[in-house]
Amino acid sequence: MTLISPACRDALQDWLDGQKALAGASENTIIAYRGDVGDFLSFMTLHHGNPQGLGALERISISDMRAWMAQTRAGGAGARSLARKLSAVKSFYRWLAERAGFEPTAVLATRSPKFQKKLPRPLAEDAAQAVLDTVELQSTTNWVGARDVAVVTLLYGCGLRISEALGLKGADSPLPASLRIIGKGGKERMVPVLDAARDAVATYVRLCPHPLEQDAPLFRGVRGGPLHARLIQGAMARTRMQLGLPATATPHALRHSFATHLLSAGGDLRAIQELLGHASLSTTQAYTAVDTARLMEVYDRTHPKA
Repeated sequence: MTLISPACRDALQDWLDGQKALAGASENTIIAYRGDVGDFLSFMTLHHGNPQGLGALERISISDMRAWMAQTRAGGAGARSLARKLSAVKSFYRWLAERAGFEPTAVLATRSPKFQKKLPRPLAEDAAQAVLDTVELQSTTNWVGARDVAVVTLLYGCGLRISEALGLKGADSPLPASLRIIGKGGKERMVPVLDAARDAVATYVRLCPHPLEQDAPLFRGVRGGPLHARLIQGAMARTRMQLGLPATATPHALRHSFATHLLSAGGDLRAIQELLGHASLSTTQAYTAVDTARLMEVYDRTHPKA
């Protein structure tokens, strides 16, 4: 960031502030945007041999964009990573052009590299159940085992992100029939709570040795502080090793499993979108590809004419 001119640095900060306040971008998204656009502006300084003020940014050409993309790829960024960086740069430039009154065609017309979108990798239904049955065995302390069961049951039974599960407060216990969840970008949704999830949380609350204040985190670490995601990730890693599951069997895979198993059982795609808190239906549609791929595997394995 030291290579960026003060004017560009101020403009970047103003844009980031707007993304956070108006677009509801998460802290992780803001950090990624700052790095991606900051690296782009730093490259332009080195590329042209002097700090690029706002006026110079207006004159960036298609060849400048190609040079940045080539340098980024040479630095080890894959097509998916470069596409994300380019998206951030375009978003910044669109905002800057509206503010400064120039035409950002060279930047906005730059084509994003093509890449194969990764499909979600859910667990099979019996594997997901095995995880729920086994995760508590990864701890020698009863209440910690009950805690881990409660968290993974919320991930699989309610489709929560791990950050959403760990964001629950003491006031959320006992769990109601439906939970009000604030997800990515401040998007609010109501999630039905299964009896299994309600019972798992109730068992954890009964065994937890720490006082669960109304406005404090519901899930606690051993010393009573907020539970960190890495501890659940560690419990999940030990569980998948015990069960012989692949490395893709992560806490987030349980959320994928929630969606895929609902779809396989005839769930409505739009309803699943609402349950997951996806802003776009196209994100949820990835699960239809998973379901189709699984169907074709069964066809190839069992059909006489396959």
